[in-house]
Amino acid sequence: MPISELLLAEFDAEMKKTRTTLERVPVDKKDFAPHVKSMPFGKLATHVAELAGFGLSVLTTPELDFSKSSYKPMPFESTTQLLQAFDEGAAKARAALQSTPDEAWTQNWKLSFQDKPIFDGSRFLAYRQMFLNHLVHHRAQLGVYLRLNEKPVPATYGPSADDTMGF
Repeated sequence: MPISELLLAEFDAEMKKTRTTLERVPVDKKDFAPHVKSMPFGKLATHVAELAGFGLSVLTTPELDFSKSSYKPMPFESTTQLLQAFDEGAAKARAALQSTPDEAWTQNWKLSFQDKPIFDGSRFLAYRQMFLNHLVHHRAQLGVYLRLNEKPVPATYGPSADDTMGF
């Protein structure tokens, strides 16, 4: 069985959980931050929404230097906008995942800023650490932000105190 096929079920499950979390982000709390060093809710939500598409870069390019890209963070305007960006990025990343041949997983992938390395390792580790684990980490942060704002936290790896119907 190809490696990509093994990873698709996990990808689909994580994208579904992430989408459910993004659906619950309140537009009126976009400036909320639990600490001065924390990202505001709106910035964190757009980061999570856009991370879905970051997987595409990991799967289809040999490297990414943030200082050489034209990327501009998306402003938080609405839940619909978050979901659209997320859905588009996830669909592209899923298609790339499906077509990634086994030999590509061992190829080197680099992430840097101004040629200073942030990550340098196999595409498989980049996919897991820089993309998927990164997405899950920030999704968990969104869960904390939801809780602190009295919004229901979705179930992820088991029922939440708010959402037991997912299991």
